[in-house]
Amino acid sequence: MLTAFDNFIVILAFTLGPLPFLFILNRFWPATRRRIHNDIIGWQVGVLGTTYAVIMGFMLYAVWSSYQDAEINAEAEANCLVSVYRLADGLPAAQREQVHQLARQYARIVVEQEWPVMHQGKLSLAGHDTIHDLWTAVLQTKPATFGEQTSMNLTLGEISTMTEHRRVRQLESQSKLPGILWLVLIVGGGITTLSSCLFGIEDFKLHCIQVVSLALMLSFILIAIADIDRPFQGTVHIEPRGFDRARETFTQDP
Repeated sequence: MLTAFDNFIVILAFTLGPLPFLFILNRFWPATRRRIHNDIIGWQVGVLGTTYAVIMGFMLYAVWSSYQDAEINAEAEANCLVSVYRLADGLPAAQREQVHQLARQYARIVVEQEWPVMHQGKLSLAGHDTIHDLWTAVLQTKPATFGEQTSMNLTLGEISTMTEHRRVRQLESQSKLPGILWLVLIVGGGITTLSSCLFGIEDFKLHCIQVVSLALMLSFILIAIADIDRPFQGTVHIEPRGFDRARETFTQDP
């Protein structure tokens, strides 16, 4: 997991890294001699840049889609929890109070225990027992009326859906881009940036500005992909807002 300081160091290293290569290249292959090859170099850089841009665009879209899916799934889990709390109003008094208490407990555990652990890149099972107790409490209900039977069935359906969303959240908290894809991104970025150094430009300062600008842009995109790749970690991560709102709902309930 990269912190904001780590991101700054990576951007600085990736941006300034090509400059020593450009300086050494100018010493052994002066810009005046490379100038006659600018057409061929331009064609090569164009092909490399286009290919790499497509790869980066696809990766950024993929991780952003996964991030949005994880955020929607977490909200859906919190919504199911609120539905369980509301539907329990139709259960007998003993089960109603038990389900209400367990719903409050689950929201507290997710916000105060599971979310911090997920932010560290680990998997927490703190809420597993509470989910099990919810199932047990509702299944032990002995409905005496049609309304209680309906409420019990709907509550079980919401608990089942919430359990599914919980499992998906746990899976998404551990998912990340495979190492081979990161190898493609990093090596591709290095090749594209260093290829831009091959142009024969007599004004060394102007050439440095062009290379640094390209490297800076690529490093920002790579950092964005790295942060969004782990939706519950890093400087950009999903907050438990849905569960916070659920806790507020439970507090306001008389």
